[in-house]
Amino acid sequence: MTVHDIRAFNRFYTNVIGALDYSRHLYAPYTLTESRVLYELAHSPRTDAADLRAELSLDAGYLSRILNKFEQDGLIERTPSRQDPRRRRVTLTAHGRETGKLLEERSNEAVGSLLSTVPAAERPRLAEAMTTVRTILSHGRPPRREDVLLRDPGPGDLGWIVQRNAALYASEYGWNADYEGLVARIVADFAEDHDPHLERVWIAELDGRPVGCVMCVRDEAPATARLRLLLVEPEARGLGIGDRLVRAVIDFARGVGYRDLVLWTNDVLSAARRIYQRHGFVLAAEKPHRSFGKDLTGQDWRLDLHGTHD
Repeated sequence: MTVHDIRAFNRFYTNVIGALDYSRHLYAPYTLTESRVLYELAHSPRTDAADLRAELSLDAGYLSRILNKFEQDGLIERTPSRQDPRRRRVTLTAHGRETGKLLEERSNEAVGSLLSTVPAAERPRLAEAMTTVRTILSHGRPPRREDVLLRDPGPGDLGWIVQRNAALYASEYGWNADYEGLVARIVADFAEDHDPHLERVWIAELDGRPVGCVMCVRDEAPATARLRLLLVEPEARGLGIGDRLVRAVIDFARGVGYRDLVLWTNDVLSAARRIYQRHGFVLAAEKPHRSFGKDLTGQDWRLDLHGTHD
């Protein structure tokens, strides 16, 4: 392979995805770089300019001009970081979240249209080739936190949530099929009837495959949301994915106006419990029970969304 080969492939691929005229390609007033910055903000809602600059390898002046444009368009707000006043935290406004969602929908449609031209029998070969390129050019380095993306679920992802919950909890805790049945009902209820403005699912993706998930759904109590089905694959643990998923739920629940966020877990899930405690959840009640073929202690945890801002 030569430099010419790689440059020829780059020219081919940028034409295929419409990178040279991205705003017209998506019918939106943003370039490919601007859309990528907006995507990162939508999937990492609590970040700052320095994080964005490092993650996207952007020139500081170029990123500053993009953020100034976003601020003028009402897409973002910039405030001093509580951890370091020298850094500026960047947060999407409601208009910014809607714009980011629209761009993602149009991008998904464009990629879906491209994929529809590939025969079904060729798609596994295409996926394998893309994985090979990414693996070779990453020099075999271990995954980093910034390699993980949080996204909305796509076709098949809800089924993946059921399958992986059942398999992991059976393997790690010996839970039986009763737990799979519970997860299947939770996921089916969401798929069949949910309010997209008040309820949401996040999938954590690494190297093009799902490695984690969490749900935010309405609770029976007024103005209360419920966090459900937090999961991180064993090989992806240690990258802060659980923290990011819980933070995404908290930010979403607070942003749409919930007053409280609650969850139910079991005392054997110590790693998840530590995540909840780090984010300010308080143990409200616990009770022994026999479920999933085991003697467990169920725990109810609660977070006051108006009283806690970590």
